[in-house]
Amino acid sequence: MNMKMIKKISSTLFLFVASIVLLSSCHSKEKTFSVNGEISQAEGEVLYIEHRGLGGIAILDSVKLKENGKFSFKEKAPENPEFYQLRLGNQIAVFAVDSTQTLDFNADGANFYNSYKIEPTMPNAQIKTVITMQADTKDKISTLMQQHKNKELDDATYMERVDSILSIYKTNAADLILGNPASAAAYYAVFQKIDGYLIFDPYDKKDYPMFGAVATSWNRFYPEAQRTKHLYEFTMNALRVRKQQEKQSDFYDNITLAESQLPDISLSNVKGQKVSLSSFKGNFVLLDFTAYQSDFSMQHNEIIRSAYNKYKSKGLVVYQVSLDSDAHFWKNVSVELPWTTVYEPHSIYSDLLKSYNIRELPTAYILNKEGDLIKRVEDFGELDHLLQQIL
Repeated sequence: MNMKMIKKISSTLFLFVASIVLLSSCHSKEKTFSVNGEISQAEGEVLYIEHRGLGGIAILDSVKLKENGKFSFKEKAPENPEFYQLRLGNQIAVFAVDSTQTLDFNADGANFYNSYKIEPTMPNAQIKTVITMQADTKDKISTLMQQHKNKELDDATYMERVDSILSIYKTNAADLILGNPASAAAYYAVFQKIDGYLIFDPYDKKDYPMFGAVATSWNRFYPEAQRTKHLYEFTMNALRVRKQQEKQSDFYDNITLAESQLPDISLSNVKGQKVSLSSFKGNFVLLDFTAYQSDFSMQHNEIIRSAYNKYKSKGLVVYQVSLDSDAHFWKNVSVELPWTTVYEPHSIYSDLLKSYNIRELPTAYILNKEGDLIKRVEDFGELDHLLQQIL
């Protein structure tokens, strides 16, 4: 073998070895984060570390805990804030990672969720606060639902108390969100749910700013993150829908002869016969949504009765929709009423609440002879005056 060939082989071998070293070097410099810690009273149990991604939860690694309870996980670090969790049995501890950092985790296996602590504390202490608030809110609403089911609460009281509980969560969560909307805790807070429904409603004018604040901040600090793109698209879509809803609300709240027809209603009366709202075209209609089991019902129906007796000769009819949860109670009351009453079996969970922009009970609208809405009744004390002007 001549010297020229030897040099060629040596050169090729050098490049091959160099490439392996380079690749190995690059791999060894891969950014990672670590979670180290100790869980007492958990010998023999399996601890999992999982990624809470947009597409779902994925297991990254696991370890069977020994007597001392010590563990250590090392995972690829995310380029932007991401959410993970440690899972022991059916208990989880959620945390966020936004850099190549080391987290220290300690907990009592017998009381995993309540006892766990993570260092550094921010933003993970805030995330735990959010989770605790959500769980507390869910428990309180579940209690109210059971009381409502047991007939211990009427429909209006139930709705009022649920709204009050949600308002407390929103007030506390809003302070956290607006305090640092770019934080992982703020992102986590706006997407909390109860029974599959977001607590902050992105389509509600009062709740939307929470999503807007987080989306704007994340778009500024993490413009390439998948979570940012998802949140931004979600928020902009909600804005478009909300604008459309506001147009609908303006339509309901202002005295305008709208060309668009209201969604028709067809429900059963006390005789079991289907009666549609549209069947009353040619008359002025007082469309009233109420609940007979509510404290306000007796006084409310006296106001309706007075207006009906005074203006029925001028073409006024009443189409009253009961949202009571107790059909038997509705029948006992409605059989004594001189106007049309129908029953919505879905009660306060009816789609009519959204379709007719019902924010509270009672709610009423006045429709003209063509079936167009011409006024939302804001104050039932002014009902007689409104009808006098219109009729």
